[in-house]
Amino acid sequence: MRVGVHMSGVDGFGEVVTGAMVARAIEPQAGEGGLDDGHTHERACLNCGAPLAGPYCAACGQKAHLHRSLRAFGGDMIAGLFNFEGKIWRTLPMLAWCPGDLTRRYVDGERARYISPIALYLFSVFAMFAVLNLNGGIGPSSEGVKSGVGFAIEEETKALVRIEAQRKAAAERGENTAALDRGITKKKEEIADLQKVRTGGVVETDGLEEGEAPDWVRTVVANAQADPEMAVFKIQDAASKYSWALIPLSLPFMWMLFPLRRNVHLYDHAVFVTYSLSFMMGLAIIGGVLVAAGYSGVAGFLFFVPPFHMFRQLKGAYGLSRWSALFRTTLLLLFSFIVLAMFAAMMVALGLFE
Repeated sequence: MRVGVHMSGVDGFGEVVTGAMVARAIEPQAGEGGLDDGHTHERACLNCGAPLAGPYCAACGQKAHLHRSLRAFGGDMIAGLFNFEGKIWRTLPMLAWCPGDLTRRYVDGERARYISPIALYLFSVFAMFAVLNLNGGIGPSSEGVKSGVGFAIEEETKALVRIEAQRKAAAERGENTAALDRGITKKKEEIADLQKVRTGGVVETDGLEEGEAPDWVRTVVANAQADPEMAVFKIQDAASKYSWALIPLSLPFMWMLFPLRRNVHLYDHAVFVTYSLSFMMGLAIIGGVLVAAGYSGVAGFLFFVPPFHMFRQLKGAYGLSRWSALFRTTLLLLFSFIVLAMFAAMMVALGLFE
């Protein structure tokens, strides 16, 4: 099927983009050349070839003297770990309580002290999916699907009994029962379809009128009904792979919040969105941990945090007054639901149509 071939190509593109973002986020000044050949003091940078006049290259920032040994490799690993740890403990408190100040500082050039937005975002994405997968927060199990379908069958059966009782009473009064008969027939069909799903059967789609749904749509629906757990897994996989798409999807809506401000650029919006999304995914991680620990009620209160965080970030990042920030927060909440709906539709398409 052409759709499958096309989607597999798009799927590969998503992996390439995500991999490139991870690599650049981890090593923003990534070397495009080879390593040193040992304990030698080079006169030219081994990365870019520029003349050396100190311990670091003035052109690309790479060290002038490099070592090729396991000891040096271990030292670089430890140094990188502590450097990341130091940055994260400076970044996370500001992201939680002073997100606007963090955004403004990064945009204005204070970047060595904090984790870059894209690095923090990718870390948050991977951590969120890891936590939610571990505690079963994403994707129903086979037993969960069967249990949910069984509950639906019970409810539909109760509704059928009520309709049949209404029909009997109407017939005794001599009233027309055509509408109730149609309702009974429809309800029985729905129950039969649910029973097929519970037993692994496929709901028939041949009853659709010609032209109502293309053949490839019927195929996708049939496959999802046959194996709902696999369908959810494919959607989840697409969501993790294309999570970066939330950033470009959000930028037009951020521009709509400040259409006439010439001192605000798309770069500012990109930093704002990426830090904001990182925080929201951090909330999802905390919520997943609380649910796993049995504190679902406490986790529910986390839904009230995003508006407050958006307000503080907007007010601080763009220098807004209280009322201006409140107005734009209301719009941003609306835009967020639109973006999430668009992203969800894209993930369903990418996950199921491959």
